[in-house]
Parts: sequence; C-alpha cells; structure tokens
Amino acid sequence: MTCGHCVRAVTEELTALDGVEVVDVELHDGGVSVVRIASTGAASENDLAAAIDEAGYTLAR
Repeated sequence: MTCGHCVRAVTEELTALDGVEVVDVELHDGGVSVVRIASTGAASENDLAAAIDEAGYTLAR
C-alpha cells in the first residue's frame, strides 16, 4: 500500500466482514504495511486474507 486510497480500500473490505469493528493501518510506503484489526472473533484468518485480496493486496504471513 502506498497511499490513503489504498488504506481506504483495505479498510472498507475488512469492515464489511462480520465481527470486524476497528481497522488500523500503519502505512509503510515501499515496504510492508501493518494492518491491525479489532473484532468480536467472527472473521477467520481466511476471511481476512480474502478481504485484503479483494481490495487488491496480498496478506504477508
């Protein structure tokens, strides 16, 4: 991710998942950005990865 538009795209996809309450992105232009999620536990890691993929990005594990 390189800009605010990227952050919004990921945030929108993640907050659309059941249980996701807060998404915080630490943007590192040219590097690996960090995404922190607060949820009630309903979304699985696969759900989160799929949402990030839908936004056009890849989850680094």
